[in-house]
This record gives sequence, structure tokens and C-alpha cells, in this order.
Amino acid sequence: MGNGTVAFRGVKLNVHCFFIDGVLIDTGAQSLQRFFTPFFQQLDIEKVVITHFHEDHTGCAAYLQEKFQVPIFMNDLMINYCTKKADYPMYRQVFWGRRKPFRAEAIGKTFQSANASWRVINTPGHAIDHLAFLNEATGQLFTGDLYCQEKTKVVLREENILEIIASLKRVLTYDFEEVFCNHAGFLKNGRKALERKLDYLLDLEGNIVKLYREGNTPEEIKDLLFPKKYPITFFSSGEWDSIHIVNSIIKHHEQVSI
Repeated sequence: MGNGTVAFRGVKLNVHCFFIDGVLIDTGAQSLQRFFTPFFQQLDIEKVVITHFHEDHTGCAAYLQEKFQVPIFMNDLMINYCTKKADYPMYRQVFWGRRKPFRAEAIGKTFQSANASWRVINTPGHAIDHLAFLNEATGQLFTGDLYCQEKTKVVLREENILEIIASLKRVLTYDFEEVFCNHAGFLKNGRKALERKLDYLLDLEGNIVKLYREGNTPEEIKDLLFPKKYPITFFSSGEWDSIHIVNSIIKHHEQVSI
């Protein structure tokens, strides 16, 4: 497991990438390349697989491609985006650096490592191209940003909470125990952790829908359920905010009721 940490004005974030059986899972952020380079150099990397296109997962992909000429595989939805210069807000460039363009191939439904067959599981919600990887020989699940933490308080504007709920339900149909999260690291009792996160989001969904039906506005619901103010909301100019959780759930239920 490779690890790098970035801190800015009281906000501290860990980023992990993982190496198993010749496969590197995610590449870390460009701003953390100095931490990851010694880790990469000691590995015999046969291929790189990407959980999703966000810059803290793809930031060192160009370096790996140029230095080691390794093939990179990811969901085909964002392959074209990654061939171009990164386009994301300045605060994310401060945190994660500027991801350089790289070339990737479509990953498909399975892939092989030296000694195992891996299942590729679609897990959208956090990102439209998000994937999880299950090592079917060991029962180890690599979840990208599907977990991160049990009790989600803020999300990106484009995140879809109902899709995250569906993705959690989907991965829980498979046989695994150990979970490897790109921000929380190794979760020994990973299945239980994902089950707790699913329960939390289902309860949250129920509470938000109930409060909305009682006549509360999204902002009022946010203040009731998420009273704490998070620095990332200020630094990101609202790209990360608790209100996006509320709006995502309300939007879905309004569409269902039409």
C-alpha cells in the first residue's frame, strides 16, 4: 500500500494506492508524486487499473506510463477526458496538483493478474465511471471512493446518493471480507463497514424525505441534519457541501413521484 497525505488550512486528506499480484490499483495524486515514486520504483508493475477518473486517483498515471510503459485500464466513459489536460477548479489543483494527460484502455468486465481473476463491478454515484475490483481468489475488494468514511457529511455537487446506495447493495451481493479504500486504507472487517455505511445512507434518505414531505426546504433540512460547518465547503466555494446530499435525494424522489 502506497500512501501520501496532503494538508491545507486544517483540511488533511490521505490518499492510498495498492499493489497486488502485479497490478497497481490507482496512482495517487500528482501533488503527492514525491511520496509515491519510491513506492512505484520498488514494484514490478504489469498493469495499472483505475477506479475512477478523479485527479487524486489518476494524478501519477502519466508518470507511470512514461517511466515504465505500463498499460492503464479504466472505465471507457472517461478515457477521452483523461487524454486531455485536466479541467477542474483551482482549489483541487492546490490539493492534488495538475493531472497530466494519459492514455488508457477500456477495462471490460474482468481482468487477469499473475495468479488471479478479477471481477470489475460498476459502482457509480461518487463518479459516473466509478468501479470496484474484486479479487475472486482472495475475496479482497478494492472500492476506490465508494466507502471513504461510514457517515458521509459532505459530497461533490455531481454525486448521486441513490446511485451510491445502489452501488453498495451491488457489491454486497459478492463474497468478500477485506476492503481496501483509497482514503480510509485497509478495512479488516470491510463487509461490516460497507453494511454500516449502507444503513446510514438508507436512514439518511428516509429522514430527508420525511422532512421534505413535512414542508421543510432543502436548506432547512441541511441545517437540521448537518448543523456543522465544514472547511471544505468554504475552500471549494460550495462544490463540496452537505446540501448536495439533500438535493440529490429530494430530486430522485420528486422524479419517482411524477
